[in-house]
Amino acid sequence: MSNSIGRNVLHQSLLCSTVFEHQSNRHSSGIPANSLFQAVSINQPAGASAARKSPLSTKFYGTSLNARPKMAMGRHRPVLITPRAVLAVDSASEQLAGKFNLEGNVELQITVGAPTPGSLTQVNIEISYSSNSLLLHWGAIRDKKEKWVLPSRQPDGTKNYKNRALRTPFVSSASKSFVKIEIDDPAIVAVEFLILDEAQNKWFKNNGANFHVKLPIREELIQNVSVPEDLVQTQAYLRWERKGKQIYTPEQEKEEYEAARTELLEEIVRGTSVEDLRAKLTNKNDRQEIKESSSHGTKNAIPDDLVQIQSYIRWERAGKPNYSADQQLREFEEARKELQSELEKGISLDEIWKKITKGEIQTKVSDQLKTKKYFRTERIQRKQRDFMQILNKHVAEPTEKKNISVEPKALTPVELFVGATEEQEGDSILNKKIYKLADKELLVLVHKPGGKTKIHLATDFKEPLILHWALSKKAGEWLAPPPSVLPAGSVLLSGSVETTFTTSSLADLPYQVQSIEIEIEEEGYVGMPFVLQSGGNWIKNKGSDFYVDFSYESKQVQQDFGDGKGTAKALLEKIAGLEIEAQKSFMHRFNIAADLIQEAKEAGELGFAGILVWMRFMATRQLIWNKNYNVKPREISKAQDRLTDLLQNVYISNPEYREIVRMILSTVGRGGEGDVGQRIRDEILVIQRNNNCKGGMMEEWHQKLHNNTSPDDVIICQALIDYIKSDFDISAYWKTLNDNGITKERLLSYDRAIHSEPNFRRDQKDGLLRDLGNYMRTLKAVHSGADLESAITNCLGYRSEGQGFMVGVQINPIPNLPSGFPELLQFVSEHVEDRNVEALLEGLLEARQEIRPLLCKHNDRLKDLLFLDIALESSVRTAIEKGYEELNEAGPEKIMYFVSLILENLALSLDDNEDLIYCLKGWSNALSMSKSKSDNWALFAKSVLDRTRLALAGKADWYQKVLQPSAEYLGTLLSVDKWAVDIFTEEMIRAGSAAALSLLLNRLDPVLRKTASLGSWQVISPVEVFGYVAVVDELLAVQDKSYDRPTILLARRVKGEEEIPDGTVAVLTADMPDVLSHVSVRARNCKVCFATCFDPNILADLQSNEGKMLHLKPTSADIAYSVVEGSELQDSSSANLKEEDGPSSSVTLVKKQFAGRYAITSDEFTGELVGAKSRNIAYLKGKVPSWIGIPTSVALPFGVFEKVLSDNINQAVAEKLQILKQKLGEEDHSALREIRETVLQMKAPNQLVQELKTKMKSSGMPWPGDEGEQRWEQAWMAIKKVWASKWNERAFFSTRRVKLDHEYLCMAVLVQEIINADYAFVIHTTNPSSGDSSEIYAEVVKGLGETLVGAYPGRALSFVCKKNDLKYPRVLGYPSKPIGLFIRRSIIFRSDSNGEDLEGYAGAGLYDSVPMDEAEKVVLDYSSDRLITDGHFQQSILSSIARAGCEIEELFGSAQDIEGVVRDGKIYVVQTRPQM
Repeated sequence: MSNSIGRNVLHQSLLCSTVFEHQSNRHSSGIPANSLFQAVSINQPAGASAARKSPLSTKFYGTSLNARPKMAMGRHRPVLITPRAVLAVDSASEQLAGKFNLEGNVELQITVGAPTPGSLTQVNIEISYSSNSLLLHWGAIRDKKEKWVLPSRQPDGTKNYKNRALRTPFVSSASKSFVKIEIDDPAIVAVEFLILDEAQNKWFKNNGANFHVKLPIREELIQNVSVPEDLVQTQAYLRWERKGKQIYTPEQEKEEYEAARTELLEEIVRGTSVEDLRAKLTNKNDRQEIKESSSHGTKNAIPDDLVQIQSYIRWERAGKPNYSADQQLREFEEARKELQSELEKGISLDEIWKKITKGEIQTKVSDQLKTKKYFRTERIQRKQRDFMQILNKHVAEPTEKKNISVEPKALTPVELFVGATEEQEGDSILNKKIYKLADKELLVLVHKPGGKTKIHLATDFKEPLILHWALSKKAGEWLAPPPSVLPAGSVLLSGSVETTFTTSSLADLPYQVQSIEIEIEEEGYVGMPFVLQSGGNWIKNKGSDFYVDFSYESKQVQQDFGDGKGTAKALLEKIAGLEIEAQKSFMHRFNIAADLIQEAKEAGELGFAGILVWMRFMATRQLIWNKNYNVKPREISKAQDRLTDLLQNVYISNPEYREIVRMILSTVGRGGEGDVGQRIRDEILVIQRNNNCKGGMMEEWHQKLHNNTSPDDVIICQALIDYIKSDFDISAYWKTLNDNGITKERLLSYDRAIHSEPNFRRDQKDGLLRDLGNYMRTLKAVHSGADLESAITNCLGYRSEGQGFMVGVQINPIPNLPSGFPELLQFVSEHVEDRNVEALLEGLLEARQEIRPLLCKHNDRLKDLLFLDIALESSVRTAIEKGYEELNEAGPEKIMYFVSLILENLALSLDDNEDLIYCLKGWSNALSMSKSKSDNWALFAKSVLDRTRLALAGKADWYQKVLQPSAEYLGTLLSVDKWAVDIFTEEMIRAGSAAALSLLLNRLDPVLRKTASLGSWQVISPVEVFGYVAVVDELLAVQDKSYDRPTILLARRVKGEEEIPDGTVAVLTADMPDVLSHVSVRARNCKVCFATCFDPNILADLQSNEGKMLHLKPTSADIAYSVVEGSELQDSSSANLKEEDGPSSSVTLVKKQFAGRYAITSDEFTGELVGAKSRNIAYLKGKVPSWIGIPTSVALPFGVFEKVLSDNINQAVAEKLQILKQKLGEEDHSALREIRETVLQMKAPNQLVQELKTKMKSSGMPWPGDEGEQRWEQAWMAIKKVWASKWNERAFFSTRRVKLDHEYLCMAVLVQEIINADYAFVIHTTNPSSGDSSEIYAEVVKGLGETLVGAYPGRALSFVCKKNDLKYPRVLGYPSKPIGLFIRRSIIFRSDSNGEDLEGYAGAGLYDSVPMDEAEKVVLDYSSDRLITDGHFQQSILSSIARAGCEIEELFGSAQDIEGVVRDGKIYVVQTRPQM
């Protein structure tokens, strides 16, 4: 047992609080100073035992609680008392009776005005919710009866509701509403109420129950009532415990005591008897009498404070189990027996006291106490919460808008030397690196001219410098070089060489540079180790030897990451300039970081990304921690405190940066001004003195700690503990160090090096384990902000006494923590090492949910709460990694539950978590469907899994975009190892919950696919092919490429709107393009095999065959593949190895002419004026059943673009276009973008405006110009964008591929009013995957159809329906698209070219359709979508879509590709074309 615990048991919350002495007079001063928190002293002088008096009140301890010992093991409340709030409101003139956070961030506050004689009791209710229909639904409680009574005194406007309640309207003001109730009936003891928004039928409740407000008792009723003082003492203790066991001043103790008395008096006035009150406070009915020992008189001779301490020792040695009340009682008696045994040996109480403090009293603790589960709570009961309560939508502004000018940096002398040397040596350079050496630089440049290896070293050191070097045939070894390679003046030593740097021979350099050139002709050497010497001092690379790698792929090669694009460049360069100062100590680094916070804030998201990268490089030991500077630990912790205070302020003021701020905090550590940091320095001396270990390793560590403590000290301390626990096995010491990145070389690199290994005696074991365990808490309090134990201790508070010169530490509990929160943290602490982690995960997440409201508001202790939340978040990741084994035999329900837990953890940490919240709701629905045995539960769960993966991929892209450029640029400036830069983003992702979640999804995916009978493939275009395998990252990057042999592309990403490259016979991907996306249609048209593979093992096997020829043989649901070898290669040539540049004959177009009209109505649509899109929609009008809607249409016919361009008002535009077309003809494809931009500069002739206005109005369409000139300009811009899309890259290369004359392509514009769709759909009236003409295939998305046909990630809802049974569609897949597009009433301008739907060439989808107004992107919540949740609604809508497809196919007499929307249950068809 630690001495600090022995000296102040109560402040550690390890044993019961001593109970204060009662006062004989009710109106006395109350509680004597400090008696409420009187500590047990164990350092009293010899001879004091006779006069020693137990601090326990004899009345409370010996009588009121039947001599029950007071002991609470762990941090639980004492078992003697059932803590209970007797009253919610203290007596005062006006009190805050309650404050509640309701759903939707609504706050409710209740205050009560205590009545004076003759006055009324006032209840004021305020809610941060404004509505004209808000009512208080209320009643009163009289004489402790539960039934409501209706007071006669009522606020204005109050109405009687069915003689059961009163309803009073709130008064609204700004964003709040108020109501005041006055009570004049002294018999009314409480008011109960609910709040109702009558217009929305929305109730606000108190966790499903009434809000209950107890009213203060009138003073005149209390005057003639008294209450026993022992009950006042008990109530005062309960109040202290409820408030977090804070340390009170004498004045506060007095106030608390009198407040406790008033609460009890009010209970008695309300009719509670003293006996009932006593039973309530002491749980009297549950208690049993303690059997008195036969040696009663002897037993009582042992003071209770000694028994308490001995009980603690037993509990500690038993592994700190959670004891029940009866077990605590037995433990207390066992401790007494042990002390009694000592007393019977003739040992005096003073000697017993001394033996206790040294831990020398023998105890017998049963091993089963350490293991049996019934000593602890097995599981918490999680509260039911609406996931929407944790919704965050804080998005940082785009950083591209910030334009920070940066002066170009002057090149350093070494950089000038680099340029001159590279120019001289040409292209033979293998690698180079510039090391920062304080304010100087060292260049290492390796190149291989003519088979030789030449090494240049250069530095701007002014002082004489010696290179101490060797060569290596194995990386890292030191071999003496052959004499032939030694530069002039070198001195050959044993196993190494010394060569002096000389002034550079490059005479044109403006600055002096010292350099050495070494040339090696012999083969077999792989590298060169070296160190430098100057003025008798050795110069190393962060404590290790420098090493030059001669290979081409050196991990140390420093890349040039350009001009810092995508970073807060000015800030990063400032950081690099200050790194020399920052290297001195953590104090310097943290103070510099604090000074840069405001600059980071001004730079926005990228500014904080720069700070994070810098701190992360520090935390991963890529930067020097301490260099020739002594600093006290308290100064380091003070600097940490300053930095973390500023970060805490940013967290509150800028919620859009919270995620990055959390990551920065996790790299810094908590800090703490003053005593906590100083204790690092003092406590190590006490450990050495107490355990007689003042020399060797402990003294070297002590010197390091005094000089410059660092996070390494936490690892060293743990290594020492592991060494002692392993029965002094020194390999355990080194394993802990090495596992955490501390090598022998690193120990030697400290300014105060650690040379020795620990060497302790066996009799030091218990004392060292005790003291190092306590010291670990001190170290973690400063260095380990994300350590769970440290974070919990800081939040719940602790006090540790000093010894001699060592300062004491007192951390008060954080006030106003949620009710039951300390017990929840205790549960987490007790289960953190459990192998079965489900209960632990629930506890960790419940704790995060409980403190979340506190993290969103100002709080003096917000930083401690943040570190606690970070620690809880990190512990979830650790627990799930430990719990993978638990899931080996688990069913899908349990895996889904674990997925939802980790997803919740991730959502609680993100600034913008809307997508994850809807994924969470999806998993909740999937679990419910699974438990209810729904037929499609696995299919639905698969869609939620796919969406979750998309969300994780989006998060990874954010890391890559925001963090990686800063890591690369700052890494270059600071000469960080290339490998550390390359994996920076990957390591940041792995450090969070996303990586663990991804692993679980990978485990669940095949289970769901098997259950849903999905197989490993979705075959979109089933074509048998032979081809050579090529692996690409994304299809978009190669869409313009032409392969010279039949190629099977394995593409990691396929968005859906790409072109398929020439020479490609198959595209296989893990991505999820829609079956009816552009690329899918293109694959079927071009007879290209196209499929999605869900099995990563199959994909890996396919990738392993890169460069080989495969034979793919697909069915509608699977793909068989095999490697083609030998004679099969020749046979396969007859299949599809013949190279084809395109169709045998080029597709021809007839150039269209302007027909003299700028606009036409649908009854004027002909093949000479408009394309098939316009003609087909006009054909449907009046021919389809009335339940199918057809939008009204007009068009700008062929030739209008050319006519407008030839108008005099656009002469300059026409001339510029002519020049750009010539440029394009010369294969300068950058001209395409310039052409599009130039087309947008055209002006509209007046005649076009007037004709279009007339046609639209005559057709019943709204004219944009009626809403103002700006609206017409919007419409005109949309028209021009449609024309300009003729020159988009995809369309241009597609037409050229089939040798279509691009100049002959003409563009009409179909104009339609947008139907603000609930859903959009695409129908293929012949199933495109199977070719089954008896079956309709369709896909449906929420909102506009652009998310279906455009490059929007995720899958649509897909279904098939037999044409002979249209009432029963069958869902094939549920939607996983996270985004829906919605728009106000508007106009859309659709492309309608003469190049669409030609035989042998499908041009549909190549050109743009542009709405006049921009659609709003909405993150979709499928959990409230009737199409997903309502089976009858789903069947009705899908059946109607299928019926519409059949009707239109029958009209045209051939298979159709149909687009349409659903609005309020009605089907609208907006276009149709022949299915290709």
